[in-house]
Amino acid sequence: MKKTRLLLLAGCLAVLMLGVPAGTLAAESKCIGCHREITPNIVKDFLSGEMGKSGSVDCADCHGAGHSGPDDVAKVKLPTEKTCQACHAEQHDQYMSGKHMAAWIAMDAMPKTGFQPHAYIQGMKGCGGCHKIGIRDEASRAEAPYGSPCDSCHTRHKFSKAEAAKPEACRTCHMGFDHPQWEMWSSSKHGVIYQSEGDTGRAPKCQTCHMENGDHRVMTSWGFLALRLPEDDPEWMGYRATILKGLHVLDPQGAPTARLEVVKAGMVARLTKEDWQAERDRMVKVCTQCHSKKYAETNLHNADMMIKEADKLMAEAIEIVADLYEKGIIKPEEGKAAYPDMLTFYDAITPVEQTLYVMFLEHRMRAFQGAFHMNPDYTTWYGLAEMKKDLVEIRHEAERMISEAERK
Repeated sequence: MKKTRLLLLAGCLAVLMLGVPAGTLAAESKCIGCHREITPNIVKDFLSGEMGKSGSVDCADCHGAGHSGPDDVAKVKLPTEKTCQACHAEQHDQYMSGKHMAAWIAMDAMPKTGFQPHAYIQGMKGCGGCHKIGIRDEASRAEAPYGSPCDSCHTRHKFSKAEAAKPEACRTCHMGFDHPQWEMWSSSKHGVIYQSEGDTGRAPKCQTCHMENGDHRVMTSWGFLALRLPEDDPEWMGYRATILKGLHVLDPQGAPTARLEVVKAGMVARLTKEDWQAERDRMVKVCTQCHSKKYAETNLHNADMMIKEADKLMAEAIEIVADLYEKGIIKPEEGKAAYPDMLTFYDAITPVEQTLYVMFLEHRMRAFQGAFHMNPDYTTWYGLAEMKKDLVEIRHEAERMISEAERK
């Protein structure tokens, strides 16, 4: 009889346990008891994640023990990548060797970033909202304490590995004007298979190619600017030199400027043959999980050649605008060389330079990124065709400006 009662009690407890949300059986700290009332969904997220369910991590492990009640909220510590490093050293070290680490550095180095509204950059409502995946110094964090690299992908407070492994996790930042990788991939055959079948492993997703086997070192052969040095093809090297001048990485005479160090720090180009080749070899290895080596190398080479075709158009456009500076028709900003600066982006000082920056940042990007993401429509109609249209507009605007200047 006693044994029967014990079994019945055990059965009742099992039923009750099954009805309790996952994670709530873990020992609860004072933080959880209080925050169940203040921020209930944060508690729910935390308790549904692996750290919360295991009971191995308490709020104070990430937020410190300084905050213990409503009167000392200012003492709460907001996590950084260093906080996560304590338990995830391997992933942290991988991240620190990849380009995501340099995202804030690259953004902060743009010539007009310091003139942008605080809400736009530090308020994370514009460039800062995505570039916070990069490391920030203490001064930047003091101005904008929210957001850290790790929770850019493993959203707080669940910090789900499964969520971060989905291509949708990349969508917020890798879309839109200058790098619509989500649109390119999702409408490519790879993306269509993924959306038709689900995550069966048959089609590659973002993480398959760029974070193979969970490696947090995200890197590509060409870098964001699709520039490599040195270049063995002399014709292409000529186009590239003009583009580097248009980025003010080289001065108008072709000598390196201080921005070269920014390019290095931001990891936005490949500056040795070895660095470029290492990333290309890695990508071929990824592609050959599904394709023959010859097929992979041929397609990657053809995408390389799309960069060359785009660079040819880009170089001609830059030289047309540079001629307007040389003729004195466009006056340089104070302290800057008499040459177009494409990194001023939407703060370009003349309409013809506005067209030039869009040609570079939107249409050139789409021409080559579409090729690497196996999306011919993006390469053609959103990329190469738009570049040719831009070039026609730049030629005609330059002719108009020269004619107007001659009449004065």
